[in-house]
Amino acid sequence: MAYLDFMSVVHKSTTRDYLARVNEPEYPKAKAAELAKQWGYDYWDGDRRICYGGYRYMEGRWEKVARAMAEHYGLKAGDKVLDIGCGKGFLMFDFTKVVPGIEIYGLDISPYAKEHAKEEIRDRITTGNATDLPFKDQEFDFVYSLTTLHNLHTYDLDKALREMERVGKKKYLCVESYRNEVEKANLLYWQVTCEAFCTPQEWDWWFKTTGYTGDHSFIYFE
Repeated sequence: MAYLDFMSVVHKSTTRDYLARVNEPEYPKAKAAELAKQWGYDYWDGDRRICYGGYRYMEGRWEKVARAMAEHYGLKAGDKVLDIGCGKGFLMFDFTKVVPGIEIYGLDISPYAKEHAKEEIRDRITTGNATDLPFKDQEFDFVYSLTTLHNLHTYDLDKALREMERVGKKKYLCVESYRNEVEKANLLYWQVTCEAFCTPQEWDWWFKTTGYTGDHSFIYFE
Protein backbone atom coordinates (compact mmCIF):
# COMPACT_ATOMS: atom_id res chain seq x y z
CA MET A 1 0.00 0.00 0.00
CA ALA A 2 1.35 3.40 -1.02
CA TYR A 3 0.25 7.01 -0.68
CA LEU A 4 -0.23 8.31 -4.23
CA ASP A 5 -1.73 11.72 -4.95
CA PHE A 6 -3.58 11.81 -8.27
CA MET A 7 -6.33 14.17 -7.12
CA SER A 8 -4.77 17.43 -5.90
CA VAL A 9 -4.53 18.73 -9.46
CA VAL A 10 -8.35 18.71 -9.60
CA HIS A 11 -9.23 19.39 -5.96
CA LYS A 12 -7.00 22.46 -5.61
CA SER A 13 -8.32 24.04 -8.81
CA THR A 14 -11.54 25.02 -7.00
CA THR A 15 -11.80 28.11 -4.79
CA ARG A 16 -14.07 27.60 -1.77
CA ASP A 17 -15.74 30.09 0.57
CA TYR A 18 -16.38 27.88 3.60
CA LEU A 19 -18.19 30.45 5.72
CA ALA A 20 -20.51 31.45 2.89
CA ARG A 21 -21.40 27.79 2.35
CA VAL A 22 -22.33 27.12 5.96
CA ASN A 23 -24.12 30.47 6.49
CA GLU A 24 -26.22 30.39 3.31
CA PRO A 25 -29.71 31.63 4.34
CA GLU A 26 -31.77 30.02 1.54
CA TYR A 27 -30.02 26.66 1.69
CA PRO A 28 -28.76 26.22 5.27
CA LYS A 29 -26.42 23.28 5.73
CA ALA A 30 -29.08 20.87 6.97
CA LYS A 31 -31.40 21.63 4.04
CA ALA A 32 -28.57 21.40 1.50
CA ALA A 33 -27.50 18.04 2.94
CA GLU A 34 -31.03 16.64 2.84
CA LEU A 35 -31.35 17.57 -0.83
CA ALA A 36 -27.86 16.39 -1.76
CA LYS A 37 -28.30 12.97 -0.16
CA GLN A 38 -31.10 12.17 -2.58
CA TRP A 39 -28.32 11.90 -5.24
CA GLY A 40 -30.62 13.42 -7.85
CA TYR A 41 -30.94 16.70 -9.74
CA ASP A 42 -30.19 18.90 -6.73
CA TYR A 43 -26.92 17.09 -6.03
CA TRP A 44 -25.58 17.16 -9.60
CA ASP A 45 -27.24 20.00 -11.46
CA GLY A 46 -29.15 22.08 -8.94
CA ASP A 47 -28.13 25.26 -7.17
CA ARG A 48 -24.39 25.63 -6.45
CA ARG A 49 -25.31 26.40 -2.85
CA ILE A 50 -26.46 22.78 -2.52
CA CYS A 51 -23.63 20.93 -4.24
CA TYR A 52 -22.04 20.92 -7.72
CA GLY A 53 -24.32 23.47 -9.32
CA GLY A 54 -24.11 21.77 -12.71
CA TYR A 55 -21.73 18.84 -13.12
CA ARG A 56 -20.72 19.00 -16.79
CA TYR A 57 -17.99 17.42 -18.83
CA MET A 58 -14.97 19.69 -19.24
CA GLU A 59 -12.44 18.74 -21.89
CA GLY A 60 -9.13 17.78 -20.28
CA ARG A 61 -10.21 18.18 -16.64
CA TRP A 62 -10.16 14.48 -15.84
CA GLU A 63 -7.81 13.38 -18.60
CA LYS A 64 -4.74 14.27 -16.55
CA VAL A 65 -5.98 12.11 -13.69
CA ALA A 66 -6.71 9.20 -16.02
CA ARG A 67 -3.30 9.53 -17.65
CA ALA A 68 -1.45 9.61 -14.33
CA MET A 69 -3.21 6.50 -13.07
CA ALA A 70 -2.84 4.67 -16.38
CA GLU A 71 0.89 5.35 -16.49
CA HIS A 72 1.49 4.42 -12.85
CA TYR A 73 -0.46 1.16 -12.99
CA GLY A 74 0.67 0.25 -16.50
CA LEU A 75 -2.85 0.02 -17.90
CA LYS A 76 -3.18 -1.09 -21.51
CA ALA A 77 -5.77 -2.02 -24.12
CA GLY A 78 -7.87 -4.98 -22.98
CA ASP A 79 -7.42 -4.31 -19.27
CA LYS A 80 -10.66 -4.32 -17.29
CA VAL A 81 -11.15 -1.31 -15.00
CA LEU A 82 -13.90 -0.38 -12.51
CA ASP A 83 -14.81 3.08 -11.20
CA ILE A 84 -16.73 2.86 -7.88
CA GLY A 85 -18.77 6.02 -7.45
CA CYS A 86 -18.36 6.99 -11.10
CA GLY A 87 -21.05 9.70 -11.18
CA LYS A 88 -21.68 10.80 -14.75
CA GLY A 89 -18.68 8.85 -15.99
CA PHE A 90 -16.47 11.73 -17.07
CA LEU A 91 -13.28 10.10 -15.80
CA MET A 92 -14.37 6.80 -17.34
CA PHE A 93 -14.69 8.51 -20.72
CA ASP A 94 -11.29 10.14 -20.41
CA PHE A 95 -9.77 6.74 -19.64
CA THR A 96 -10.97 5.57 -23.05
CA LYS A 97 -9.14 8.53 -24.61
CA VAL A 98 -5.92 7.94 -22.70
CA VAL A 99 -5.90 4.14 -23.14
CA PRO A 100 -7.77 3.21 -26.34
CA GLY A 101 -9.19 -0.29 -26.08
CA ILE A 102 -9.48 -0.30 -22.29
CA GLU A 103 -12.59 -2.02 -20.85
CA ILE A 104 -14.00 0.54 -18.46
CA TYR A 105 -16.99 -0.01 -16.16
CA GLY A 106 -18.62 2.11 -13.50
CA LEU A 107 -20.96 1.83 -10.55
CA ASP A 108 -22.89 4.62 -8.86
CA ILE A 109 -25.77 4.85 -6.41
CA SER A 110 -27.48 7.59 -8.43
CA PRO A 111 -29.92 6.67 -11.22
CA TYR A 112 -29.87 10.35 -12.18
CA ALA A 113 -26.11 10.23 -12.72
CA LYS A 114 -26.40 7.27 -15.08
CA GLU A 115 -29.28 8.87 -16.97
CA HIS A 116 -27.17 11.99 -17.53
CA ALA A 117 -23.83 10.24 -17.97
CA LYS A 118 -21.48 10.71 -20.92
CA GLU A 119 -23.33 9.04 -23.74
CA GLU A 120 -20.29 7.13 -24.97
CA ILE A 121 -19.95 5.11 -21.75
CA ARG A 122 -23.48 5.21 -20.29
CA ASP A 123 -24.13 1.54 -21.04
CA ARG A 124 -21.03 0.61 -18.98
CA ILE A 125 -22.50 2.09 -15.77
CA THR A 126 -24.38 -0.02 -13.22
CA THR A 127 -26.67 1.57 -10.65
CA GLY A 128 -25.82 0.02 -7.29
CA ASN A 129 -24.12 0.28 -3.93
CA ALA A 130 -20.41 0.01 -3.15
CA THR A 131 -21.26 -2.35 -0.30
CA ASP A 132 -22.45 -5.10 -2.65
CA LEU A 133 -20.56 -5.09 -5.94
CA PRO A 134 -22.19 -7.30 -8.61
CA PHE A 135 -18.84 -8.57 -9.88
CA LYS A 136 -16.68 -11.68 -9.52
CA ASP A 137 -13.63 -12.01 -7.30
CA GLN A 138 -10.55 -10.41 -8.89
CA GLU A 139 -12.60 -9.55 -11.99
CA PHE A 140 -10.83 -6.25 -12.61
CA ASP A 141 -7.20 -5.48 -13.36
CA PHE A 142 -7.65 -2.10 -11.68
CA VAL A 143 -10.36 -0.68 -9.41
CA TYR A 144 -10.47 2.91 -8.21
CA SER A 145 -12.83 5.01 -6.13
CA LEU A 146 -12.49 8.79 -5.91
CA THR A 147 -14.15 10.91 -3.21
CA THR A 148 -16.90 8.36 -2.62
CA LEU A 149 -16.32 6.00 0.30
CA HIS A 150 -16.32 8.75 2.95
CA ASN A 151 -20.03 9.13 2.14
CA LEU A 152 -20.74 5.81 3.84
CA HIS A 153 -21.60 5.14 7.48
CA THR A 154 -19.05 3.05 9.32
CA TYR A 155 -20.96 -0.23 9.05
CA ASP A 156 -21.19 0.24 5.26
CA LEU A 157 -17.64 1.53 4.96
CA ASP A 158 -16.40 -1.78 6.31
CA LYS A 159 -18.36 -3.69 3.65
CA ALA A 160 -17.32 -1.36 0.82
CA LEU A 161 -13.59 -1.61 1.54
CA ARG A 162 -13.81 -5.40 1.69
CA GLU A 163 -15.76 -5.46 -1.59
CA MET A 164 -13.23 -3.24 -3.32
CA GLU A 165 -10.45 -5.52 -2.16
CA ARG A 166 -12.38 -8.56 -3.37
CA VAL A 167 -13.02 -7.51 -6.99
CA GLY A 168 -9.74 -5.76 -7.85
CA LYS A 169 -6.19 -6.90 -8.49
CA LYS A 170 -4.76 -3.38 -8.24
CA LYS A 171 -6.65 -0.73 -6.30
CA TYR A 172 -6.62 2.98 -5.53
CA LEU A 173 -8.96 5.19 -3.52
CA CYS A 174 -9.13 8.83 -2.49
CA VAL A 175 -11.23 10.05 0.44
CA GLU A 176 -11.72 13.23 2.42
CA SER A 177 -9.79 13.65 5.64
CA TYR A 178 -8.42 16.27 8.04
CA ARG A 179 -5.16 16.79 9.92
CA ASN A 180 -6.06 19.64 12.29
CA GLU A 181 -9.00 21.58 13.67
CA VAL A 182 -9.00 24.11 10.81
CA GLU A 183 -9.28 21.39 8.18
CA LYS A 184 -11.90 19.60 10.27
CA ALA A 185 -14.04 22.75 10.49
CA ASN A 186 -13.65 23.47 6.78
CA LEU A 187 -14.66 19.90 5.93
CA LEU A 188 -17.73 20.18 8.12
CA TYR A 189 -18.63 23.53 6.58
CA TRP A 190 -18.20 22.42 2.96
CA GLN A 191 -19.43 18.82 2.80
CA VAL A 192 -23.06 17.86 2.31
CA THR A 193 -22.80 14.07 2.02
CA CYS A 194 -19.82 12.95 4.14
CA GLU A 195 -20.54 10.44 6.92
CA ALA A 196 -17.06 9.09 7.75
CA PHE A 197 -15.08 11.96 9.30
CA CYS A 198 -11.66 10.37 9.80
CA THR A 199 -8.11 11.53 10.31
CA PRO A 200 -5.39 9.87 8.18
CA GLN A 201 -4.56 7.65 11.15
CA GLU A 202 -8.18 6.54 11.43
CA TRP A 203 -8.31 5.79 7.72
CA ASP A 204 -5.17 3.70 8.07
CA TRP A 205 -6.94 1.78 10.84
CA TRP A 206 -9.85 1.11 8.49
CA PHE A 207 -7.53 -0.16 5.77
CA LYS A 208 -5.81 -2.58 8.14
CA THR A 209 -9.06 -3.72 9.75
CA THR A 210 -10.74 -4.53 6.44
CA GLY A 211 -7.67 -5.96 4.73
CA TYR A 212 -7.58 -3.28 2.05
CA THR A 213 -4.20 -3.60 0.31
CA GLY A 214 -4.52 -0.98 -2.43
CA ASP A 215 -3.04 2.50 -2.65
CA HIS A 216 -4.71 5.64 -1.36
CA SER A 217 -4.62 9.40 -0.90
CA PHE A 218 -6.56 12.04 1.01
CA ILE A 219 -7.96 15.42 0.08
CA TYR A 220 -7.92 18.16 2.68
CA PHE A 221 -9.91 21.37 2.94
CA GLU A 222 -7.10 23.72 3.87
